[in-house]
Amino acid sequence: MKHQDGSFDSALSERAGIVQPGNVNPYYISKRETGGLQTKEYYMDGILKGNRSVLGRAITLIESQHPDHQTLAQEIIECCLPHTGKSVRLGITGVPGAGKSTVIETLGVQLVKKGSKLAVLAVDPSSERSKGSILGDKTRMEELSGMENAFIRPSPSAGSLGGVTRKTSETIVLCEAAGFDTIFVETVGVGQSETAVYNMVDFFLLVQIANAGDELQGIKRGIMEMADMIVINKADGDNIQQSKLAKSQFANALHLFPPTESGWIPPVETCSAYTGDNIDKLWQTVQEYVQYTKNNGYFEHNRRMQKQRTLKQSVEEMLLYNFYNDPVRAKQLEIALNDVVTEKISPYIAAQKLIHP
Repeated sequence: MKHQDGSFDSALSERAGIVQPGNVNPYYISKRETGGLQTKEYYMDGILKGNRSVLGRAITLIESQHPDHQTLAQEIIECCLPHTGKSVRLGITGVPGAGKSTVIETLGVQLVKKGSKLAVLAVDPSSERSKGSILGDKTRMEELSGMENAFIRPSPSAGSLGGVTRKTSETIVLCEAAGFDTIFVETVGVGQSETAVYNMVDFFLLVQIANAGDELQGIKRGIMEMADMIVINKADGDNIQQSKLAKSQFANALHLFPPTESGWIPPVETCSAYTGDNIDKLWQTVQEYVQYTKNNGYFEHNRRMQKQRTLKQSVEEMLLYNFYNDPVRAKQLEIALNDVVTEKISPYIAAQKLIHP
């Protein structure tokens, strides 16, 4: 249509668009503006306010191998330390298929509904070939992961038990600063990683099942000696009687072990994470243990010893890192490797010469 001033209406003319809303997350800042990193103050503000998005980004810095990320991560951890130490840290291990994740979700849902703030740190095994991990714990804990006061963070083991200890310990610091009063640390299964997790928690729970072969051979004695409680899961349906028998066998075995350093006598119970039966008894035992060890002074003693072990382990990690990233040492190592392969020198003597040239 032509107007008197000579202009035309056109179907192709632009109309006023919808005004876009602001960012839903007040902590969002474009990576283009910052290069992907924020200031220490940005992370601290978000963590202390309990912002899970910022907490997740800070944990990613801890897991990163980039020197700039590591420097910033350590600054954040130093600032978080005054706000930590008030949680209960529970390590959970067991044979594959014992239902560890189901126990965590069932217990976790109960605790969150009662008002707790729960962080679940799941150490996921990494492939030795690709170095990748599935990181599927949020999928296994569907109900818990959807709760507002629950935070689930699967972390790759990356093939390093020492790395598991350091990264998970530092992640615990951040979670406590964010206001989480209960921390669960789930291990990859029965193996050496159990010792690493044992050395960073207050209470160590061993989840077992009946009918898994010879019950007392189904798990290493060393793991049983570390356990503060053994629970026989999947005690439901036709499996109730077998679970009671397994409970009796484990209880008898524990009597053969020397007394624990804390003075605590580890109980053995049955439960069903699927039906929820006796799960409340599990948490009641954890509370009894915490009260018992706080009364006799072992609780704080254990945490002090854990910090000392973490320091020593950090020294070992730094020495290894500095050795393998020294250009001069790298050339010497290449020569030594060739001499060892061609049997010109033994590996032990070669190592001595590398350390003390």
